[in-house]
Amino acid sequence: MDLEQKLEELKKRDHLAEAGGGPQRQERQHKEGKMSARERIEFLLDEGTFEETDKLVTHRCSDFGMTEQKYYGDGFITGYGRVEGRLVFVFAQDFTVFGGSLSETNAAKIVKIMDLAAKMGAPVIGLNDSGGARIQEGVMSLAGYADIFLRNTLYSGVVPQISAIMGPCAGGAVYSPAITDFILMVDKTSYMFITGPDVIKTVTHEEVTKDQLGGAMTHNETSGVAHFMAHDDAECLSMVRELLSFIPSNNLDDPPRKPCTDPVDRSDTALDKVVPAESNIPYDIKDVIHGVVDDGYFFEVQEHYARNIVVGFARLNGRSVGIVANQPAVLAGTLDINASIKGARFVRFCDCFNIPLVTFEDVPGFLPGTNQEYGGIIKHGAKLLFAFAEATVPKVTVITRKAYGGAYCVMASKHIRTDVNYAWPTAEIAVMGPEGAVDIVYKRDLEHAANREEMRRRKIEEFRDRFANPYVAADRGYLDAVIQPRETRKKLIQALEMLETKRDKNPPKKHGNIPL
Repeated sequence: MDLEQKLEELKKRDHLAEAGGGPQRQERQHKEGKMSARERIEFLLDEGTFEETDKLVTHRCSDFGMTEQKYYGDGFITGYGRVEGRLVFVFAQDFTVFGGSLSETNAAKIVKIMDLAAKMGAPVIGLNDSGGARIQEGVMSLAGYADIFLRNTLYSGVVPQISAIMGPCAGGAVYSPAITDFILMVDKTSYMFITGPDVIKTVTHEEVTKDQLGGAMTHNETSGVAHFMAHDDAECLSMVRELLSFIPSNNLDDPPRKPCTDPVDRSDTALDKVVPAESNIPYDIKDVIHGVVDDGYFFEVQEHYARNIVVGFARLNGRSVGIVANQPAVLAGTLDINASIKGARFVRFCDCFNIPLVTFEDVPGFLPGTNQEYGGIIKHGAKLLFAFAEATVPKVTVITRKAYGGAYCVMASKHIRTDVNYAWPTAEIAVMGPEGAVDIVYKRDLEHAANREEMRRRKIEEFRDRFANPYVAADRGYLDAVIQPRETRKKLIQALEMLETKRDKNPPKKHGNIPL
């Protein structure tokens, strides 16, 4: 065989690998509103940067007539490329080849790029579209999943790991995305569940559709499993690129900085009027966030889940920050089980990857009720406390209004190592609200008072004047400054610039035991 024939053979094999399951199956993907696996990679990465690995790998299974069915690449496309010039590793499951199922050999392809990513300090992005383990291979495919799970775990906090669910993801396949840092789902075309509708019907007699059970909205709004929802493949992949723009490539790097044209000392007078005069009237904390960050741009994470807390990324003077904020417009901004878990997970991600934390606080306490207590609010609320206390990145807090009780402590207070703590003049820092405090402190006096309601009203006013302000805390040094709301942007940027070289560490240990 001369060189020309050899080159022809290579070209033929390359072409077969790129054809996947063939044009008919590719067309079916398009009819379902989905891109092909290769189209997804091309869309995600900077043009012309994708370098494929293991393109000619085939499975080794000889049972069930599998010897006759071999495809180059074995249904997974793996390799590396660039996003905004930065190295990333990527794998995409091709549903047109054995339903994108995981085999011993294509699992090894993923393991190879994950190990490379950890050595190179680059993110790993998984584009999931798979029916799960390849049944014909039995325990070998399960072993392949476990090999991937192990690396998801070992490299957690070392390099960012992002999972885009762009089709089915069922059974053991869901555990790998669950360990990764962020999960994106596509509405109407993707779903995740441990057991499908048919098994559920058999075992529990519940009737449920795939979309109701594990669709994008279910996991973005009800379960909190997913972090982002896109309406099609293109939007999903654009969101992955956007997310990467806020985070570093690994745990030793700083997040990328962008040029900032928004004036550092921009003063926003609208912020002076955001907080209503009456402390029981809601307002939207996102108005505060948009008024403070660069160009008013906030990239929200888990927007549809636990909306009483708001988390996401923004920039201050071009520098990436993670924002955690109570939302008084939902459940009065109280902390409940879901909000605590959502906040804790986000705080820990930012701490892993050197992203400073900015907290906007307006919290009247933890949500009361038997559902919360029976559900373990004590344990789950402690997760948020643990996460903030454990974090060693720069931490800055702004109290806009209420900071009551244990929730005051939890929301990045000075006492759990927050570096700079500000309050607006509208801040109220106390053990509880004036009404509840008066009913406890003056209980006996009120029981014996001739004009109970008048006395109660007067005591509430006294209590409000004395404690419903930021000055007792400022007097103790628990606040570094009481600032004008319009100056918030400037003050935050100054604080973060001062904290840029912060070094802090936790006591030597294997790892803490977060209250799970």
